[in-house]
Amino acid sequence: MASVSMQAARVSAPTPLCKSGFLTGASSSKLTRNVRVGASVAAPVRGLNIQAKKGEWLPGLDSPTYLDGSLAGDNGFDPLGLAEDPANLKWYVQAELQNGRWAMVGVAGILVPEILTKAGLINAPLWYDAGKVEYFAPASTLFVIEFILFHYVEIRRWQDIKYPGSVNQDPIFKSYSLPPGEVGYPGGIFNPLNFPTSLEYKEKEIANGRLAMLAFLGFLVQHNLTGKSPLENLLEHLGDPWHTTVVQTLGISG
Repeated sequence: MASVSMQAARVSAPTPLCKSGFLTGASSSKLTRNVRVGASVAAPVRGLNIQAKKGEWLPGLDSPTYLDGSLAGDNGFDPLGLAEDPANLKWYVQAELQNGRWAMVGVAGILVPEILTKAGLINAPLWYDAGKVEYFAPASTLFVIEFILFHYVEIRRWQDIKYPGSVNQDPIFKSYSLPPGEVGYPGGIFNPLNFPTSLEYKEKEIANGRLAMLAFLGFLVQHNLTGKSPLENLLEHLGDPWHTTVVQTLGISG
């Protein structure tokens, strides 16, 4: 009887953490030291502020040397090395900025008319039916005009990047000229709300532009899968959130 009580006491007694050589191989191993340090901390650490280092889009992965975190939105993401050439980097920065701005305008142009139409304030076609509406010219003619105008603007923008200030004056209306400033931030009528061009605001703009580009891509994929607008899909999901999800849309079965 006494031997049984002693054995029970041995079983119930707490054993030192990670002392067994079966787990660590040796009592002085790295695992044992790490566990002891973690277990010995009694008071909580206050004022600890952990932030990801800017310029690292993936923790632990070194960023390219030409992406040092000084640019707005620079997280060191360039897996294909497209921006290794400084001239290309300058162009890509402006290209992403312009595409982000167009995407923000496009996303607003998709959502706002649909919301106002459903509210009964206007009667506008859905974004994927806008091309079916009859305008003052055939769609093919409008496409050619748009292509020429965009091509003209892009050439002038490229010249402004290569030779800053060379295309500030309008070639037709000589009285109009852009105010001096950084490429991509002309100011004046292009900044009616007078937002500052600080790094903080540039970070916010490029972040919203990237989000808008992803949103537009999502609208496109969503319509190809469901044949509906993003607002219609959202309302259907809110009406039956457990049975109207991406799982049912893609026909995924468990």
